[in-house]
Amino acid sequence: MALKVAKFGGSSLADASCFRKVKAIVENDPAIQFVVPSAPGKRNPGDTKVTDLLYMTVEAARQDGDYRAIFARIRERYFGIIEDLGLNLDLTSELDNIEKNIRDGASSDYAASRGEYLNGLILADYLGFTFVDAAELICFHSSDGTYDDDTTQQWSRRLENMSRVVVPGFYGRRRNGGIKTFSRGGSDITGAIVARAVHADIYENWTDVNGFMMADPRIVENPKIIRTVSYAELRELSYMGATVLHEDSIFPVRRAKIPINVRNTNAPEEPGTMIVPDSFLKFYPREGVMTGVAGRRGFTVITLYKDNMHNEVGFGYRLLRVLERHNISFEHAPSGIDTMSLVISDVNLRDHLEEVLREIQEECNPNSIELQTNMALIATVGKGMVRSRGVAARLFNALYQAGVNIRMIDQGSSEMNIIVGVESADFEKALIAIYDAFKED
Repeated sequence: MALKVAKFGGSSLADASCFRKVKAIVENDPAIQFVVPSAPGKRNPGDTKVTDLLYMTVEAARQDGDYRAIFARIRERYFGIIEDLGLNLDLTSELDNIEKNIRDGASSDYAASRGEYLNGLILADYLGFTFVDAAELICFHSSDGTYDDDTTQQWSRRLENMSRVVVPGFYGRRRNGGIKTFSRGGSDITGAIVARAVHADIYENWTDVNGFMMADPRIVENPKIIRTVSYAELRELSYMGATVLHEDSIFPVRRAKIPINVRNTNAPEEPGTMIVPDSFLKFYPREGVMTGVAGRRGFTVITLYKDNMHNEVGFGYRLLRVLERHNISFEHAPSGIDTMSLVISDVNLRDHLEEVLREIQEECNPNSIELQTNMALIATVGKGMVRSRGVAARLFNALYQAGVNIRMIDQGSSEMNIIVGVESADFEKALIAIYDAFKED
């Protein structure tokens, strides 16, 4: 029998009715032996996630505010779930201890982690599974709080000979004992770590959508579901703004070549999206040349013009050294014989622009510097693109027909994606045009 790890997001565990759906999914599939829960999410658009309530509690305690009133809402959420499920489980002492620790100055990481911790205790009791604290499995370096993969692999080996286990997501502990969380959405990473530790055949990630969509549904009406996507394609799409999985969650399972199956808790009959290693693609059906299209606004392009630039040794080094001094990363660097451009996120560049331009002039002495602001980048991604003729022509014609002016073109050496830069005002129009050009393949 195949072995599965199933991670359930906050929307899948928001209240007792959600818990019942999760239990039905787990009981209907004996392969699911390890479950990773998030903290309760929103029950409706006007609701507040438990994680946010915990952050609010910490802040109120630090400001001598009424943290007890906020924490009372957290108690109500968990007691309500337990009562509605008819469980004989008393979390009063756990909640009292958490409130006391927050009052006494516990860290934000500790407070936020308790959302998953408490939900894990409830889910383990409800499923009849064993609860294993993520703090016993996942390690962070004490010095800088970065994730310690080597130690995590050692600690998490204890799961190898276990079954029917619940491990709460989102957190671990530093070597010196303090609780540390991943960034928001980090329960995805916990699930991947557990999947690698137990040598799972599939890592199921249960959420509130039917799978990974070919385009942002907030922009494109009813985009198709991507049935199969490679790890590399997912990284490209996630980097460009597509958000179904925490992008760092790919790495533990990617190394172990474990497929990820994104599923919908509210529609478990849907097959969802399979995310697989490149070597597995031959076992899964693929449609069309484009896997998906995604993009982000908020970029500036700095373009340098200099005669005979291509013969000037060290020009690129001097240019990038300016960015290094200001701790600025760049997204892309398209170039020509006498031109070189840097595409930089506005978030990184905002406070340094004037100084960066001055230092570039001093270091590189270009004939001129051109600045393009309010830029958006759109990536058209697909493994099939490398084997298909006319992909670029179709893409550029679609943008031409939509009246979108292309300000930049960049294609990676893997030929898995084509990135275009357009004005931010044209972003949504361009995304729709590209999707429409390839959706019927």
